[in-house]
Amino acid sequence: MPVYNRIAETHNDMQAWRHDLHRHPELCYEERRTAAVVAEKLRNWGIEVHEGIGVTGVVGVLKGRGSSTKTIGIRADMDALPLQEMNDFAHKSTIDGKMHACGHDGHTAILLGAAQYLSETRNFDGTVHFIFQPAEEGGGGGDAMVKDGLFDRFPCDGVYGLHNQPGMPRGTFNVRTGPIMASADTAVMKIRGKGGHAAYPHLTNDPIAAGVQLYTALQTIVARNIGPVDNAVVSVTMFEAGSGINIIPQEAQLSASIRAMTAETRDYIESRIREICTGIAATHGVEIDVDYQRRYPSVVNHEKETAIVARAASDIVGPENMDMETPIRMGSEDFAFMLEACPGCYFFLGTKDETHFQAVHHPEFDFNDEVLSIGASIWARLVEQQLPRS
Repeated sequence: MPVYNRIAETHNDMQAWRHDLHRHPELCYEERRTAAVVAEKLRNWGIEVHEGIGVTGVVGVLKGRGSSTKTIGIRADMDALPLQEMNDFAHKSTIDGKMHACGHDGHTAILLGAAQYLSETRNFDGTVHFIFQPAEEGGGGGDAMVKDGLFDRFPCDGVYGLHNQPGMPRGTFNVRTGPIMASADTAVMKIRGKGGHAAYPHLTNDPIAAGVQLYTALQTIVARNIGPVDNAVVSVTMFEAGSGINIIPQEAQLSASIRAMTAETRDYIESRIREICTGIAATHGVEIDVDYQRRYPSVVNHEKETAIVARAASDIVGPENMDMETPIRMGSEDFAFMLEACPGCYFFLGTKDETHFQAVHHPEFDFNDEVLSIGASIWARLVEQQLPRS
């Protein structure tokens, strides 16, 4: 891989940073140690540091040589997951019930590596904003940073993010223009009926019976209401009811995860869930309250910025390792909030080899250190191409 020689020389440093972060995982909005480590390194390299953005987010500002007003933003997420690690290597988590099982430690180390290189060489004309984001894992840290004035205080002509992908061969690059990851919403449907003795169901309005019908009806949304070439998921993941084998309960509750690729499909699914709940409530003589929460929008890559980052990545990994039509993914990412506020692109960097193949969010996952120099070189190349010195 034609990674930058200077970045390759700092590989051991990046690996050490990554291992340190892995040993000290922090959950959503708890990333105080991580943020302090990031801020200290940026300051040591002469980079202007701003802390506490979106609660625990950090932004580093680095100006190149020249007078250009062009700007670029590069984002890495910092938070870990509430998961017990099952690895036994030296850099395993030291905190019970918390681990870096999604590779955010690697993303942070990659961006730090790029920041160090760019601060030393400053072979660009313009301004780079290094965005270290908290709370990606369900906390909406991207949204929090945007609402905290991220792009007002640090304007970006384009913003870019990456995610490691253990399902792709090490050093490969996958991206697509337009929607690449789904929106993520939740619906909690509380059914209130009339309970009673299990021997006399005719004297009750059984919320379990209504819940079973509701579960079945929800499956028809994707199967019969969404076009076959559209992409959506409605998964009921919790069904809670009852306290005794001879008691028909007063209440039942269903919870669902909803995914969609377009805003139109997202809106339709919500309205359809509400309609189904109204109909089943009338049929069974129960009340159904729907708490529908919009979580993350879909990740939509902008055409110009996708081409920009693909050009930089191609120089590093080679055109033979590029996939510009990667399949869409029904997972979600809160980088979507940044892409709603600023043009940009989100892509995947392959990490799979003979020793790194566990999927993200698995208790035996570990980021593949062999891609640290590759990722940092892509960021460096992107900056130098987009902010060239005259």
